[in-house]
Amino acid sequence: MAKTAPALRLLAQDADDLAVISAALQDAIAKIGDIHWDAHGRTLTIACNRFRWEAGGKKEGQRVRSALQLGDVTGVQARNLKRDAKGAIVELLAIAFEPGEAPGGTVMLTFAGGGDLRVGVDCLDVVLADVSEPWATSRRPGHAD
Repeated sequence: MAKTAPALRLLAQDADDLAVISAALQDAIAKIGDIHWDAHGRTLTIACNRFRWEAGGKKEGQRVRSALQLGDVTGVQARNLKRDAKGAIVELLAIAFEPGEAPGGTVMLTFAGGGDLRVGVDCLDVVLADVSEPWATSRRPGHAD
């Protein structure tokens, strides 16, 4: 039996840390209904199926169920996302931080098809954790040059 890479548990408190989480989440897929903003708790949580780039494999890859949580959230704005279609699927391309009044700013989550989420934060407090065992997939994400 092939040995698998350990489950990811990452914390981002600055833009460089967030770039690592962004790379790990490139091509993650989620349902709109798995994106939850808790205004009272000031958190945004996204449950997704993350492609495990770190697992290697040229022909076949792996996916794993993961959770992304942003803390100290002051507001969330969605653009070009079908918020009323809870079963709609989105594919995450990248996450970036746009500094504002220190230590706050905006976390930008960019999705395939032109959609995005702008998440205002008082400070960067982002956690990514794998929450399941990985499974094999023959669908390896690809990108046009």
